[in-house]
Amino acid sequence: MNIILSGFMGSGKTTVSKILSDKLSMDFIDLDELITEQNNMSVSEIFEKFGEKTFREFENNAVKSMCDKQNIIIATGGGTLLNADNSALLKKIGTVVFLDVSVDTVIRRLENDTTRPLLQSKNKKNAIEEMLMGRMPIYRAAADVVVDANNDDPSITADEIIVKLNLDK
Repeated sequence: MNIILSGFMGSGKTTVSKILSDKLSMDFIDLDELITEQNNMSVSEIFEKFGEKTFREFENNAVKSMCDKQNIIIATGGGTLLNADNSALLKKIGTVVFLDVSVDTVIRRLENDTTRPLLQSKNKKNAIEEMLMGRMPIYRAAADVVVDANNDDPSITADEIIVKLNLDK
């Protein structure tokens, strides 16, 4: 069984995935980290040098490379599910969990983050709100399970996922 965490940037996908990995004794793969390793440059550098389109191609290749893996927890990038092919592949290989967060939570969590290429806007709040509202239907459509991730304790979110997936030991 594989568990795929999806959601907007700042929703806690990587942090919650690491906690789940420990609690469930499963391997953890962060797609953005995998893309960074495969291309020998950060996500920001890929965006800067090649643009979003090329990054999304790298991302699709990374998703395809997950198809033969078992017993893993995958943290997707915030835009991974924007590609319908990625959504379909991820739904085939595991249970997609959407970490649902509010605009206010994202703003609070990312207010000092300068590493995210898609948030390099003068009005960060409007950029986040517009992007999140545009992506929300995509996240919800791909989700097998939705978990509220607005709390400030990612282990609570991980425990809720375990309960919703009936994985309590």
